[in-house]
Amino acid sequence: MCRLALKTANEPFSPYEVLTAMEAMQEGYDGSGLGLLLRGIEFEDFRYNPLFPILSGIAHTEKAWHRVTEYMESRGYELKYDHRFAMKPELIDADDRFRYFMRAYRMPKEFRDRSHNERESELLRTRLALRKLGRDEDKVTVFSFYPDVAMIKEVGWPLQIGDALCLHDGQIKSRVCMAQGRQNTNYGINLYACHPFFIQGIATMTNGENTAFVPIRDWLEGTKFPGYVGYQSDSEVFTHILHYTLKKLNLPLQAYKHIITPLSTSELDRHPQGEFLRGLRQVCRRLIIDGPNAVIGTLADETCLLVMDQKKLRPAMVGGRDGVWAIASEVCGVDALVPDRDQALDFQPMREHTVIIPPHRKELEIWSQHDPLPLPLAA
Repeated sequence: MCRLALKTANEPFSPYEVLTAMEAMQEGYDGSGLGLLLRGIEFEDFRYNPLFPILSGIAHTEKAWHRVTEYMESRGYELKYDHRFAMKPELIDADDRFRYFMRAYRMPKEFRDRSHNERESELLRTRLALRKLGRDEDKVTVFSFYPDVAMIKEVGWPLQIGDALCLHDGQIKSRVCMAQGRQNTNYGINLYACHPFFIQGIATMTNGENTAFVPIRDWLEGTKFPGYVGYQSDSEVFTHILHYTLKKLNLPLQAYKHIITPLSTSELDRHPQGEFLRGLRQVCRRLIIDGPNAVIGTLADETCLLVMDQKKLRPAMVGGRDGVWAIASEVCGVDALVPDRDQALDFQPMREHTVIIPPHRKELEIWSQHDPLPLPLAA
């Protein structure tokens, strides 16, 4: 088992707050990896611009660092901001970490007036090209390239990594922070295997295991969408299924649950959209997961979500108040992130629920698979 924590707030906060809260759940991870995703990001001297995507990752050698710089220039990206971490390298166990980077670039001229989808496709192509560029001894590890998003992944304990990168100094803040403390189970220690996983504005992280991983991976790769690659973890498919639901099927967020854990035939017989959902189950049957899993996700508009699978053997809890909410694997994690809340309003989803924290963060939305999907589908 791993441990997960998410905080979302109207006022930007330091990711160190979430790392500190992870200490309350430290018996659930083993120091084999930490992943952080920051959304609604603010640097001390840089603010969001949709035409300035942020490239985040690690250059493992000086030569690799120069290759990244040269490649981005050759592709037409203009560097606008280069965050420099105040490093304490003695706290990092690995010795091949030449430079951690978060760099904001202006889009190439030919993409500045293109549609959102065209810009997204260009950012994905660039990230995949950089990942391919870094496969030799001069390795580059690229986690994300997208407006208003940055990622950090490293081997070690959460607070140790936070101290190593001086995340307590207030130079980086965000309105959403996702964190996973990894417990290595099925795979070797690999930076890409640390959650969260990210593709075109969509991110998820998971506590559990997915024994249906291989057929799901093969089906996704069979779609020939260029971003459905990698798979250093069996949990990355959850991110790609959510992406497929929203971007390829153009279905509402609530349909995600119907794809990964569809209702039984007898339940669909009683559902007001049963005919449509039976067809969806048939078409997407290869995407049905086999848990246990708890999945936490975020979208580009800062919507946050939590779903459980049918077995419901990986716990997760959500709690908060107007303006600030938290999701964590244990209630002590929620306590650490939002101590001044009404605990009577905490919610632990059942197998049929999707918990949604909207961007306005005023209250929770709890949706059941037995309810109709939102319009216009229900029309």
